[in-house]
Amino acid sequence: MIVKSMTGYGKGVYEDGQIKLTVELKVVNHRFLDIGIKAPKQFNFAEDALRKIIKSGLVRGHVDVYVNFEDNREIKNEISADLALAAQYYELSKNIAEKVGLANNVGVYELLKMPDVVSIKVGDMDEEELLKALDGACVQAIENLDRMRVKEGEAMKTDVLAKTSEVERLVGEIEKLAPGMTAVHREKVRERVQEYLAGVSVDEEKFINEMAFYADKVAVDEELTRLKSHIAHLRSIVEKGGAIGKQLDFVVQEMNREANTTGSKCCDINVANLVVALKSEIEKIREQIQNIE
Repeated sequence: MIVKSMTGYGKGVYEDGQIKLTVELKVVNHRFLDIGIKAPKQFNFAEDALRKIIKSGLVRGHVDVYVNFEDNREIKNEISADLALAAQYYELSKNIAEKVGLANNVGVYELLKMPDVVSIKVGDMDEEELLKALDGACVQAIENLDRMRVKEGEAMKTDVLAKTSEVERLVGEIEKLAPGMTAVHREKVRERVQEYLAGVSVDEEKFINEMAFYADKVAVDEELTRLKSHIAHLRSIVEKGGAIGKQLDFVVQEMNREANTTGSKCCDINVANLVVALKSEIEKIREQIQNIE
């Protein structure tokens, strides 16, 4: 399966000569699928259907959905007037004019502006027809969005695998130096003990046992083994593809934990430098996978 970026933009248009419906999708990073819809009021009935269409094509990300509707039908609206209400407004204005001694200058134009005298009924469209148009435009928008996400996702896949290879190389370098790190430190400890004791004899067997215990505490074999296992796991997830962002995030967290532990046990400047480089590469991978679905 392919790897997809979480971010992208897609536009779909449905047009039949009488109506034109445009759906735009803008997606940015988000831990879960979060959908925000901005559409004309006449599409309120279709919001659930629109969400289902989007969920069928997206797994994660914050999605802004913009719906634009153009009605080009010749007969769209009906304008009517409440003549009885207009007559009441006119009678009221005439009574007021007589009581205050003014001329009644209320004409037709003024009556048309009175509340509720004029009503405009928007030409209705069949809901099934609107749903059909919405489905067509939204599916097209998802397809166009996917093209962008796939292209970006493949570039991310290549980059993550390259950085993973660098992590693997650094782990190999640390693995080569790790045994010598313990031996060097053992000699340093021996020199310090002899310096502090100032010629007092040391029980060699006891010293060896203490050093064996210490060597076990500073050994990084287990951490490096787990790191190599996580590297193999990360590669298998990337090659599998699909909605893998959350899985990769978990694996990278584990890699970072092992790298930190290795660094805390480090007592060699060369190994310390390699651990810093290792943590830097792991962080680069972590930043990259935040954009993977």
